[in-house]
Amino acid sequence: MKLSVLDQAPVTIGNTAEGALHKAEELAVLADELGYTRMWMAEHHGARTFASSAPEVTAARLAAKTQTIRIGTGGVMMMHYSPLKLAEVFKTLSAFTPGRIDFGVGRAPGGDTSSMYALSEGRQLMLHNMYEKLKTTLQLMNDEVPEDSLYAKNAASPAHVTLPEAWLLGSSGDSALKAGEMGVGYSFAQFFNGAMSREILDIYKDQFKPSAFMEKPQISVTYLVTAAETREEAEYEALPQDLFRLMMAKGRQITQLLTPEEAHNYPLTEMDRMLIQDNRRLHLVGPVKEIADRLKEEQELYGFDEAMICSIPHSQEKRLQVYKLLARELLQ
Repeated sequence: MKLSVLDQAPVTIGNTAEGALHKAEELAVLADELGYTRMWMAEHHGARTFASSAPEVTAARLAAKTQTIRIGTGGVMMMHYSPLKLAEVFKTLSAFTPGRIDFGVGRAPGGDTSSMYALSEGRQLMLHNMYEKLKTTLQLMNDEVPEDSLYAKNAASPAHVTLPEAWLLGSSGDSALKAGEMGVGYSFAQFFNGAMSREILDIYKDQFKPSAFMEKPQISVTYLVTAAETREEAEYEALPQDLFRLMMAKGRQITQLLTPEEAHNYPLTEMDRMLIQDNRRLHLVGPVKEIADRLKEEQELYGFDEAMICSIPHSQEKRLQVYKLLARELLQ
């Protein structure tokens, strides 16, 4: 099984955003050494919980610090940017690091309503044309004349560079269909709602048309994982993330992820504990051998190509350990 990394540059309590970005760099170097396929940076706005607000900038840094691992965005939120700007940014990244850049895009805002309007400078949000925007971006990237007349007289610079791989993020059959029709990779966010099905992934494969960005269909599935040598250790490290998701479900925001000690001293009701247990559909927690077996079983069941792992223990030591343990079980 191929393994990859999704990082959000989490800012855990007692740490800084600056430190979170340097820890993303450390994770990239380790993942490169361990044989992970790719590492993507997410895009988040309007919250201090994550420091990854400019994934394309971080990607440039990570690509310069690594040797073979693919580096990209998972994803850049295209509603905030012009197709011309997107094309030029990723063509520039690919010119510096040809053959190792991924252009991963999503249709979500990556933040709250206030952030959406601030990023658009108060202009009316255009939410209806995400697939058309992606199509135009790909045409500009590939040095084609776009069908959209607004961009038809614009060439994206630098020209004639190695194309990045292009991926569309999603969690629905609609995005799977469009990814297939456009000839780009499909990255399913299992940790969003746990709604993966063979049908969704088969729609993508059945509709896939080879393109300049991808010759054959590729599917990655992103999981939130807290793994350790023992169940007790995994449960201990997992609770801060469980609490974070619980508070979000209740409409309350934790500005920074708690330490495991603080999380285990947090007063939970019986209903809270039931909700946390139910959320384990979206958060894989347990001994690494059990997690590895689960990933292999799901790959066999659903037919995806690689598992992308997002892991957010409080300490960097524990976070790196998750990726080392999974590599030991699945990449040897």
